[in-house]
Amino acid sequence: MNTKNRFSPLWLALAVVIGIAIGTFYANHFSGNRLSIINSGSNKLNNLLYIIDDQYVDTIDMANLVEDAVPQILAELDPHSTYFSAKDVQSANDDLRGSFSGVGIEFTIRNDTLRVQNVISEGPAEQAGVLAGDKIVEVDDSAFTGKTLTNDEAMRRLKGPKGTKVKLGILRYGESEVRHVTVTRGEIPMKSVTAAYMLDDKTGYVRIKNFGENTYNELLIAMAQLAMDGFQQLTIDLRGNTGGYLQSAVQIANEFLPKNKLIVYTEGRRSPREEYRSDGRGSYKQMPLVILIDEGSASASEILAGAIQDNDRGTVIGRRSFGKGLVQKPVEFGDGSMMRLTIARYYTPSGRCIQKPYVNGMDKNYEEDLLTRYQHGEFFSQDSIKHEGPEYHTNNGRVVYGGGGITPDIFVPEDTSDYTSYYKEASMSGLIIQFGYDYTDQNRSTLKEYGDEASLLKHIKKQNLVEKFAQYAEKHGLKRRNLMIQKSHHLLESYIYSRVIYNMLSEQAWLQYLNEDDPAIRETLKLFEAGEAFPKSPDLKDAEKKKTTAKCYDYRGVHQSYVVVARA
Repeated sequence: MNTKNRFSPLWLALAVVIGIAIGTFYANHFSGNRLSIINSGSNKLNNLLYIIDDQYVDTIDMANLVEDAVPQILAELDPHSTYFSAKDVQSANDDLRGSFSGVGIEFTIRNDTLRVQNVISEGPAEQAGVLAGDKIVEVDDSAFTGKTLTNDEAMRRLKGPKGTKVKLGILRYGESEVRHVTVTRGEIPMKSVTAAYMLDDKTGYVRIKNFGENTYNELLIAMAQLAMDGFQQLTIDLRGNTGGYLQSAVQIANEFLPKNKLIVYTEGRRSPREEYRSDGRGSYKQMPLVILIDEGSASASEILAGAIQDNDRGTVIGRRSFGKGLVQKPVEFGDGSMMRLTIARYYTPSGRCIQKPYVNGMDKNYEEDLLTRYQHGEFFSQDSIKHEGPEYHTNNGRVVYGGGGITPDIFVPEDTSDYTSYYKEASMSGLIIQFGYDYTDQNRSTLKEYGDEASLLKHIKKQNLVEKFAQYAEKHGLKRRNLMIQKSHHLLESYIYSRVIYNMLSEQAWLQYLNEDDPAIRETLKLFEAGEAFPKSPDLKDAEKKKTTAKCYDYRGVHQSYVVVARA
């Protein structure tokens, strides 16, 4: 028997075994279109994608299918676990990183045209000669107007790596010819401390817009500037601050707390308890302090406010905060995409988790919570606040609550006594912002003569802008209502003035104007004047027999809703 014949039975047996194995695999996985992969959810998902790719009737772009599926999976977990595609990761990180690479303008899109709202000082666009009020109608010799122009498209075309060039076609007010400039993109700083000035001869004010990589350093610079002005007490405005990096909030809290005070701790199923404590090296441990919050204050803002409140280090003024007590960890994928996965909850020093209740990431009640609060009357009456969580106690024994945001020590309601349906439609429709921009643009050469908030305000108060707005609004579809305009006159006036000041000067000048008629600022100054910024224990209050009286505010100013501006 030759060698070939001698090994034939072996090869035959091996072929039979392989055939049985293959047949068993297909029988187990595909027979009767039933999948025997229920033992593992992850295997089930992998096999599902494999079978769709292998057997579906039409050709499927599997990459797009996965991109669409991942956000849906995360949405089943909680409201704050999120996914970013590779093209969205950079913009998602820019605000927190503290800078981005681009041309250095703030813009708005009106009538299908990109209009430069502000030019960042000493940025690439300013150096190339771009001015506020310019319309960018071409980018790299291609038309840049029309219905398809969006914020995302504008930022995609204008942002880019540092050192690269972009050619802009600009139409300037009063000119008929397009002028062309070439801008070399550069690193553009994004400030998170957007205002620092003196409210009076003793009181410093700092506005923190978010908590990014550079927020702590920006705060120290702001405090040094205030020190030169002789500040002796401080107000930190966190209203509308949606949060950011936990570490930045911890660093700032550390500046105001004595040694070894608990600032916050985090804990999760796979994340052991981690405590953050003060090291005693802060420079402002004895300074009277007020923290301003509202329903837009979330996450890291609540960490800072909770640390100050629970340690009885200062007074929290405003309205109940948002209630985000979940900690996200960034997880990057090989294709450049990223998810922020919730891995823990954070707890204030008294032990309260201020995360408001949710069912999953697609909880309609969670999404509409602020609207529900408004309709329930919480923005207008402290008695309307629902405390669903348990009671906790600060270091001095004051009662605080968990389960849904930070409740302020002093409540400041939103006053709607001058609100009318006319004002509501004028503000909600964006007509006031549009009018403010158009008025600024048409009068820019005159308005440039006034370089500070006080002189500019004095000028525009003489221009009868409410009447000009009413005429403008009527041309744009808002029916004139004289009685409502009269009732809401001060609100309309304040809002219009604020937009012109913002367009011509800076965010700090805009805030200074709004704060002049702000009830929370008034309450802050009253508290400082009375020497009561440091909260006292309930027993001491009883001993002093202090009377509690209801406070009513006649708030006729502009509601401080902070504007989000697109930057490129």
